[in-house]
Amino acid sequence: MSRAVEIARGWIGTPYVHQASALSHGCDCLGLVRGVWRTLYGKEPEIVPRYSSDWAEPQGDEQLLQAAARHLIPVDHVSIAAGQVLLFRMRDGAMAKHLGIVAQVGECPTFIHAYSGHAVTESPLSAPWQRRIAARFAFNKG
Repeated sequence: MSRAVEIARGWIGTPYVHQASALSHGCDCLGLVRGVWRTLYGKEPEIVPRYSSDWAEPQGDEQLLQAAARHLIPVDHVSIAAGQVLLFRMRDGAMAKHLGIVAQVGECPTFIHAYSGHAVTESPLSAPWQRRIAARFAFNKG
């Protein structure tokens, strides 16, 4: 099993709290990825500025995609592997603003994520979720 998946599964059940990143106390999707990063590498690579739930959508700014590209390794859209970080667009033409970590691949793939109204959970990486993937990344000590 991927070390990132093992760490992310330890966050399952952590309540959703916007902008938070505290195991068992609260996190959002970015906070989950930040928490996995800290366990893998220690200090986070940059200070995360305050952000709203719209992720700069009105300005058309791909802030989350740009940040992921600065600190993670881009992965092609052909291969999917446990431990990859997925970046999602929730609607066609929208900014990418949701993150998850691939937990299981194969016939029934899953991913771990946090979203409003739910604790961190492992969900099926169903066809509707797969269609929303904007980019894939691998963790890398930056």
